[in-house]
Amino acid sequence: MISLYAFMGALEQGTAFGLMVLGVYLTFRVLDFPDLTVDGSLPLGAAVSAVAISSGYHPIAGIIMAAGAGFLAGAVTGILNTKFKILHLLASILTMISLYSINIRIMGRPNITLLGEDTLIDQFVNFSGLPPYLSTPILFALISATALIILIWFLKTSFGLAMLATGDNPKMITSLGVNRDMMIIFGVGLSNAMVAMSGALVAQNQGAADVNMGIGTIIAGLASVIIGETLFGKVNVTRAMFSALLGSIVYRIAIALALGVRIGDFAFTPSDLNLITAVLVVTALISPQIKTKLIGWRHHNA
Repeated sequence: MISLYAFMGALEQGTAFGLMVLGVYLTFRVLDFPDLTVDGSLPLGAAVSAVAISSGYHPIAGIIMAAGAGFLAGAVTGILNTKFKILHLLASILTMISLYSINIRIMGRPNITLLGEDTLIDQFVNFSGLPPYLSTPILFALISATALIILIWFLKTSFGLAMLATGDNPKMITSLGVNRDMMIIFGVGLSNAMVAMSGALVAQNQGAADVNMGIGTIIAGLASVIIGETLFGKVNVTRAMFSALLGSIVYRIAIALALGVRIGDFAFTPSDLNLITAVLVVTALISPQIKTKLIGWRHHNA
């Protein structure tokens, strides 16, 4: 069991990273594009937002700037892949490692603090009158739910349907006269814009941006998508995106539960996070097979 404080913290992180998970879903499931750019675009969004707020811009303006920077980063990956024929995985790695240096250039140093600055979280806490441990998850949940609704609407437009078809059947979409390259560039850009917005929210919540805060982002995003699909299903795109968002929350709660395990003198520490994530993903991937075998075994012995 975890304490109420730990549960609210997991809920807060799950909703804060919800935009990131939706972005990863776009590239991983919709475009079938393995994109490691997110490990760089998350701190990019945090860096841009933090510098904007420190320079006197409104926190919402900082988030919009972060989204723009994230879109450009994703578009670069898409251009490297489609126009210069660089393998999508390699193209995203090249952009990711470039962003490490770019993020330091943006901040002027490896990290920047927002202590004493007025963030969107501070403004919402003052507006709602609720304590931070309640108001912050509510704010992030509202933002993630709004993004989810807009994304579902977008994917039902003719442009969105063309993007879905780009990932499902590239040859067919090309034969229909759709510019597949532009679809990939825009889709990867949109994905990283959402990831960068998530980074901006996380930075404003934790009061700092750090160049290393994006390490493992793609693993956490994929884990959330897979856990969500396993637990809540993926019969259609709308259901799958709801599942991905809920998977983000379940993933963070599972991490909190694992870090709370105590067996004698043994306890998990934050350095075990990658191991815990790997175990969660493997469990989510093999659980449908185990379930199918159990059902078959019961029918055989009935």
